[in-house]
Amino acid sequence: MRLVLTALVLVTAAPLAAQQQRANNANVQRAVSSINEADYRRRVEVLAHDSMRGRGTPSPELEEVATWIASEFRRFGLRPGGDSNSFMQRYPMRREQIDSQQTYVMIMGGPVGHTQWQAGRETFYGGTLDGAEPTQPVEGPLVVVAGTPADTARPFAGAPRGAIAMMVMAAANMRALNQYVAKAREAGIAGFIVVSNVPRANFNTGMARTMRADLELVVGGAQATAGLPIFVAMDSTVMPVLRAAGEDITAMRGGQVNGVRALQGVNATLQVRRNVLARESAPNVIGILEGSDPQLRNEYVFFTAHMDHEGVAGMQGCRARGADSICNGADDDASGTAGIIELAEAFATMNPRPRRSMVFMLVSGEERGLWGSRYYSEHPTLPLNNTVAAINLDMIGRNWRDTISVIGKEHSTLGETANRVTREHPEIGMQLVDDLWPNERFYFRSDHYNFARKGVPILFFFNGTHPDYHQVTDTADKIDAEKAARIVQMVYYIGLDVANTTERPQWNPQSRAQIVQ
Repeated sequence: MRLVLTALVLVTAAPLAAQQQRANNANVQRAVSSINEADYRRRVEVLAHDSMRGRGTPSPELEEVATWIASEFRRFGLRPGGDSNSFMQRYPMRREQIDSQQTYVMIMGGPVGHTQWQAGRETFYGGTLDGAEPTQPVEGPLVVVAGTPADTARPFAGAPRGAIAMMVMAAANMRALNQYVAKAREAGIAGFIVVSNVPRANFNTGMARTMRADLELVVGGAQATAGLPIFVAMDSTVMPVLRAAGEDITAMRGGQVNGVRALQGVNATLQVRRNVLARESAPNVIGILEGSDPQLRNEYVFFTAHMDHEGVAGMQGCRARGADSICNGADDDASGTAGIIELAEAFATMNPRPRRSMVFMLVSGEERGLWGSRYYSEHPTLPLNNTVAAINLDMIGRNWRDTISVIGKEHSTLGETANRVTREHPEIGMQLVDDLWPNERFYFRSDHYNFARKGVPILFFFNGTHPDYHQVTDTADKIDAEKAARIVQMVYYIGLDVANTTERPQWNPQSRAQIVQ
């Protein structure tokens, strides 16, 4: 009798399992088919319309876009993921101006005595690398980094930890400066003095620009990481100090002297102070689709894009061309923003839902320096240690018909997942390629980076730049909506795989050591 019952159960279970599989397949197909060319194009046209005036940060039009995205999330049935049970997370900004009396470079000790270069006169403050602006003076022994270091993997080898690095490089090598500076934190460098040999008129133009009143992000929070301040000075300003220390700046410029050279007994102090003129804020929009698994629903897969652009002529970097004064930002990044909205709608149609929770975040302030994502990374509304992956879409609507670059594939098992899932879906007709422009350092130039530096594995979908990049000619009529919709479908399948796989994506250990703070 038991054998008969067992056989009956097995016969019954097989068709039930097949029915369940068919239902799951239908569930996925219904969701992915909702991502289509017509819907995608319509959303890009809304975001990049002239009436949105380029969605500058901050602006009334950016607020209008954020409100529209929040209404779409509400319509899809997403749960608010912002402040006070809303879809919005607001971050603070201050309109500030450098205090020229309290912002300076001071060098003293050893044979050089004491000298001070004031901002707006002998030097200018060029910003802060990889963290919040320091609130206290940054002090340390002064070392000179001359020419091209022999060991480019360790350009600051020999410098004591906490040193201020004076970078004396030939103009032809200045492009390489970013590669060296990126390795500074692991070497313990505390700040920079970049020595420039550009014509004085060019230097004065750059200095005047930094002395103007401008908006700055207020990161705040106990988790904010102090950054590395960068000051810029001319050869003629720096030369007396180096000469007193027995160094020849001409030999450094000519390449006869290379590498790190400590100035015995000489210390430097870098101080930045600002006057606050006004306070403003801008929005991120966050919607959450709760997962179906009782345990995994407390882990999150993020999908991000930036909804802002450069506004109109006179705002940020936008420049008029003829009668056109609106930088519409259709590819950068209405294309990615429309993709995130499409993904939110597609995942929201699923029943059952993915096992992990899915989070759809549209940030602002990217064009000002990744502000919205930077603020979120320091003030997350969901635990970062439970955020298992972040997939970023920034510029996916132009260039090649059937190819998209996926930056960051080599840094974690997300790359293996993306490659495998792409092979499993040849019907989409999309090829994933690695970073084609490593020297441009795009990995560090969009919002995924603020997740990566906090330990979240990322993928960055990006079609590269083009002649319309940051121009008034980046308009909706140039977007290849059919291609972009297929990219978004591929991202859907990759995100679904990550959400339903019990094991979390894992970093490549070497990559983690280099990227995660």
